[in-house]
Amino acid sequence: MFLNRNTAFQRLALALIALASIGMLAFGLYLQHVVGLEPCPMCIVQRYALMLVALFAGLTAIFTGRVSLTGGSILLLISAGSGSFVAARQSWLQWFPPDVASCGRDFYGMIETFPLQRVIPMIFKGSGDCSKIDWTFLKLSIANWSFLSFIAISLMAVFLIFRLWRPVQR
Repeated sequence: MFLNRNTAFQRLALALIALASIGMLAFGLYLQHVVGLEPCPMCIVQRYALMLVALFAGLTAIFTGRVSLTGGSILLLISAGSGSFVAARQSWLQWFPPDVASCGRDFYGMIETFPLQRVIPMIFKGSGDCSKIDWTFLKLSIANWSFLSFIAISLMAVFLIFRLWRPVQR
């Protein structure tokens, strides 16, 4: 079995990424259900990417083999890269809002316009305008923080992959 300090570090880092991702998802749900912020479609896509990050990081932390750790880290990198792309696009829309753009209708507008069997799938697509900034922390929007988080996770995944395959120095 391949278990040394290097592998223990990898597994700990992956477990921390999984826990941080779950924490960020919980904070997003708090902002939605307690604070009352409606997620836009891009926010929903970022949540799915973060769920994949948590899933891949958590599952990969269980394994000890170099190949499984590398494969899981690559999946983690792909998920975080996808999330960072969407978060970057949303940040761009927030900094340079288009004249006539909205990512979706609000909930009440959907109920008034469409039958219920079409509204339910629309709810999971999110509502609200992706270019609207509803909440900030240290002058950065949720999309900005999401982008920074996904970039940090991506960089950590790259670091873990390179650390796994570097020559062992004795």
